[in-house]
Amino acid sequence: MSSARLQISLQPAVLLWARERVGLDPKELAVKIGIKPDRVSEWETSGKISFSQVEKLAHLTHTPLGFLYLPEPPDDRLPIPDFRTIGDQTLLRPSPDLLDTVQAMQRRQGWMRDELIEDGARPLGFVGSATLDSKPIEVAEAMRTALRLARNWAEAERTWTDALRHLRDRIEEAGVLVVFNGVVGNNTHRKLNPDEFRGFALVDAYAPLVFINGADYKAAQMFTMVHELAHIWAGADGVSNFQDMQPSPNRTERFCNAVAAEFLVPARDLRSAWGQVPQGEAPFNFLARRFKVSSLVAARRALDISLIDRDGFFDFYNAYREDERRRRLHDGGGGDFWNNQNVRIGQRFGAAVVRAVKEGRLLFRDAYLLTGLKGKTFDHFVEAMGI
Repeated sequence: MSSARLQISLQPAVLLWARERVGLDPKELAVKIGIKPDRVSEWETSGKISFSQVEKLAHLTHTPLGFLYLPEPPDDRLPIPDFRTIGDQTLLRPSPDLLDTVQAMQRRQGWMRDELIEDGARPLGFVGSATLDSKPIEVAEAMRTALRLARNWAEAERTWTDALRHLRDRIEEAGVLVVFNGVVGNNTHRKLNPDEFRGFALVDAYAPLVFINGADYKAAQMFTMVHELAHIWAGADGVSNFQDMQPSPNRTERFCNAVAAEFLVPARDLRSAWGQVPQGEAPFNFLARRFKVSSLVAARRALDISLIDRDGFFDFYNAYREDERRRRLHDGGGGDFWNNQNVRIGQRFGAAVVRAVKEGRLLFRDAYLLTGLKGKTFDHFVEAMGI
């Protein structure tokens, strides 16, 4: 008997855990592996499985092979606070895609922190400078000051996408690592699910990091980025999902939502602009042009300060999502690959890695692990960085 067909005995609970962590039922997993569903049910009862099937199971469930040999399922909870909800229910089990993404960002942050300390950098004063009792309007103003942005900074930008890019650059210049990515690392076969999470924040005095799920609607990414930045100000790690653009019952999430809303569309300015909407024009499109945010963010802010009711917001929100779905099908996604790398890795972090490699302080293998790029792909990225 070949080693691949050799039957081994593993813990049924671990085999069951591996399947369930990716949300596959026995039939779906059996189809992917190329066996009968009864075989999956059998090994989840007896633990008897062939070595080749263990390898396939590990690959298909994105599970490290060694985990399947454990005596009991590992604890796969998130290493940071989990603020994700559906309705009033907390999402207890993160997907392997989310877990791998958070852990990859923690590795980046840890390396960057050591790099900055070695270089004599000082802690960033704004990290943890706010509390949940702070006034959102004051925190939003403090954030604009730290980012060197005027109250009406967005009016100088041509579109809200230009404003998003400009704001991302200012956040990085202030010392925060910013990552936009819609897949796990650079694996386009492992797309991140925006229904599971929209973004997360990793707090650190030297290398704070905000991650924005690039698979989410572009219109929602501005709000997510500022929301996660508010987490940095509050000194609170966390993963968020904003189901239907609504905050979770958690106090931290409500605070960060309030700060983000005031940062992007100050309530005083919105009330003034509301009465200036030209007759016959869609109010949210007018506000989007005025504040250089998406019409979705404008509608959400109007709901915040009771300019519209919940029914009015959700009528707009549902129509907006359907329009976005049609637009995605028509556009087909894409974009320049190397530009994607810059936002997936982050300009500031990428530049630090490239410099460390060029100065001989970082091995190529370690740079590959940190960036998720290898060989010629990494070389192209270095060229694109222009360092």
